[in-house]
Amino acid sequence: METSREGAPVPAQTPGDQRPAAVGAYADGAATGSGGAERGGGERAGREARPGVRAAAAPASLSPSRAGDFMQCPLLYRFRVIDRLPEKPSEAATRGTLVHAVLERLFDAPAAERTAPRAKALIPGQWDRLRASRPELEELFADAATAASAADGDSAAAAGGERAADAAAGGGPERADAAAGDDPERVGAERLARWLAEAERLVERWFTLEDPTRLEPAERELFVEAELDSGLRLRGIIDRVDVAPTGEVRIVDYKTGKAPRPEYAEGALFQMKFYALVVWRLKGVVPRRLQLVYLGSGDVLTYDPVPADLERVERKLLALWEAIGLATRTGDWRPRPTKLCGWCDHRAHCPEFGGTPPPYPLPLTREGAPAQGTMGPD
Repeated sequence: METSREGAPVPAQTPGDQRPAAVGAYADGAATGSGGAERGGGERAGREARPGVRAAAAPASLSPSRAGDFMQCPLLYRFRVIDRLPEKPSEAATRGTLVHAVLERLFDAPAAERTAPRAKALIPGQWDRLRASRPELEELFADAATAASAADGDSAAAAGGERAADAAAGGGPERADAAAGDDPERVGAERLARWLAEAERLVERWFTLEDPTRLEPAERELFVEAELDSGLRLRGIIDRVDVAPTGEVRIVDYKTGKAPRPEYAEGALFQMKFYALVVWRLKGVVPRRLQLVYLGSGDVLTYDPVPADLERVERKLLALWEAIGLATRTGDWRPRPTKLCGWCDHRAHCPEFGGTPPPYPLPLTREGAPAQGTMGPD
């Protein structure tokens, strides 16, 4: 494994209309497209199929994001997969979704036209499309503006009427804050402008890490699914698949956050090894390279897997699936408190924060009774 700003060299890609036959095979039994399928972890949560009004059912497949949920906190997995509790969209996850869409669409243009200005010009249109497909995003910045306005009002009241009057009449940063606090629409517009500007910076940074004029992806936003001999179904969406003229495969994933410290790199690569395992089981080919492109810090993390790596991942996933199956049957989903709890939308339902989970919607077996983090059927 190595970390670099430019990544390790990979043979130049073939033009999109001259892909090797092996490339087209990736579409066999796999649907491509940026909508409707389950996404990976982290910022991908914003791009996942959102919970619908569906009857509760036992888990039937595993994706990198849901595997990560269970490892992070079994109760979080239950809330997302079984209870399907709603979650508010976040600015960070939504920005990740937007940047991914822009980078995907950029490859629709001829190679010579894949420039940073063209990519940035795609942002407004892709943002409009994203809002049209996800109406709840309309409230993302409106809610933030309302919260900021309320916070400003509380601060002004605490500071006293004299300071509030000075801020309103006199200039300086306090006056601007007070004025913005009196106008939630303005606050929301300014916050949206900053958010879009950050998306532009992330897109620009990508051009310092990869040269899209020299790339012809074999696949973009590729949905893959494979069933292991055990019966476990693995599924996910790969950001980009590159195939060299020699047939070597590179799996690429974009991250809008910062690269992890070296001691946490293995955790970051779990998702990529998951994808490599699925491709290996589908096509019998171990990807030559796994590549994580961190737009937040301008780093590229690469890893060249071998079969032994992927066999270890498969054993880990099978153990996770067995643990998920046991928890599903018994209703015993334990919370696992970490620093990440502060970002969780489900604290009101979590026993660690004095909450109560909703009634468990699946039948329980005799293997166990409801324990902490569970509640039996009414």
